[in-house]
Amino acid sequence: MNSFLEFFIIFFVYSVIGWILESIYVSIKSGTIINRGFLIGPYCPIYGCGAVAMILYLEQYKDNIFTVFILATVICSILEYVTSYIMEKLFKTRWWDYSNNRFNLNGRICGKNSLLFGLGGISIIYIAHPLLNGLLIKVNKTFLMIITIICLVIFITDLIISFNVINRFKKTVTSIDLKRDSTQDFSKMVKETISINHRVLQKRLLKAFPDTNLNKLLELGNELKTRLKK
Repeated sequence: MNSFLEFFIIFFVYSVIGWILESIYVSIKSGTIINRGFLIGPYCPIYGCGAVAMILYLEQYKDNIFTVFILATVICSILEYVTSYIMEKLFKTRWWDYSNNRFNLNGRICGKNSLLFGLGGISIIYIAHPLLNGLLIKVNKTFLMIITIICLVIFITDLIISFNVINRFKKTVTSIDLKRDSTQDFSKMVKETISINHRVLQKRLLKAFPDTNLNKLLELGNELKTRLKK
């Protein structure tokens, strides 16, 4: 049975692996290098959570690979749907949208990703976790504790900073009523957009999640700056 320290390291490792795989996939798909994720560091917590959930609940079924595949598909699909819903409610914007994909549910999950989750579950239960777990057993407990504390501090700090930045995004979006014409609202929107455009971290978030309605604000701001230069 893994300890808390080991589970946090497992969470952290799979968060990094998830970030790497998703960044590669999105970069290839878009034709440009994209640093995927809404946190500053190179990790996507949703993958870490999914990996920990599968390790906790699916190892008991590893004698049946089909059961592992089905349960991994269901668990990770639910996790992705719930994460999408919560983030949209918190930040008033959709971070990813699969509405154009076949077999999607409210644009939050889709059939292709769910199947990949199932395959990912098989890879974790039968290949990745046994290897990682074998390495963790060999690591000195004191050293493991030090590494865990360092990673935990970095991760929590990252969460605080990133959520603060995203909260500014939310205020920018919710402060503008795009359903009616208003010179005052438009002026405020442009000022906030230009301000956002000069912040490296915020620009990275917009690039990482091109489906958010925040990009519309940047497009308007850039258009206005171009006109002013002319």
